[in-house]
Amino acid sequence: MKDINESTILITGSTDGVGKLTAKGLAAKGATVLLHGRNPQKGEEVQMELQRAVRGGRFQYYNADLSSFAEVAKLAQMVMNDHPRLDVLVNNAGIGEGKQGQQIREISSDGFELRFAVNYLAPFLLTRILIPLLRRSVPSAIVNVSSISQRQIDFYDLMLERHYDPQAAYGQSKLALVMMTLDLAEELRGDGITVNAVHPGNLLNTKMVREAFGHGWGDPQEGADAVINIVTSYALEGVTGRFFAQGYEATAHPQAYNPRARNMLRELSLGFTRACYQTP
Repeated sequence: MKDINESTILITGSTDGVGKLTAKGLAAKGATVLLHGRNPQKGEEVQMELQRAVRGGRFQYYNADLSSFAEVAKLAQMVMNDHPRLDVLVNNAGIGEGKQGQQIREISSDGFELRFAVNYLAPFLLTRILIPLLRRSVPSAIVNVSSISQRQIDFYDLMLERHYDPQAAYGQSKLALVMMTLDLAEELRGDGITVNAVHPGNLLNTKMVREAFGHGWGDPQEGADAVINIVTSYALEGVTGRFFAQGYEATAHPQAYNPRARNMLRELSLGFTRACYQTP
């Protein structure tokens, strides 16, 4: 593991909630933190806020709407153009079940169910494009911020066109992220890149949770600490293909451990994103 002072870390969805606190914590430890958000004004304000909070902190902001494959690819390209190395990619950005009373099926600009697109397909594409940069930076790491709220994926109704349920939409997207974690860990084993997933905490007091439930319960800082621990812990050096819940190794939904299901998901995802990413 590299000294954190020498590390460049990209954290998606880092202008609010757990992502913002994670960015602050890692910068305070000396990392160069690449912030990401989808509102340029808010992004600039958060960067200045963090700059004031972390004396000597090194931040750079990138703007991209992860509901668009083109913007995901643009984000990856900007990072590759600006930085000769990327030590850690934290796929944190995501959307919840939606506001109370407004939990309807939505589609992305590319025609996919919105939660599946933002919470899973966007990090799938971003990670795939950035793997060469991560390879040049080994030892490096990919940390996927998932959830314990996982739902089995129905491959015959992947976009929930027959029956839409907001909990199912969110849950299957988070399970897909864990399946991607295990799949990539096998693919990259021996390359010096670890891949792990983390559930930061239950119903943390974040904007996403407040929208869905009216208020939150858990402390977002505890969630950030769980992510920071995965990134910085020497005890986890070389550990890959694991799912952690609030700091402890946990068991994901059984479908995550089904090689056939993971293979099916990977092939579908490659097909969905082929316009922006070509396999080697």
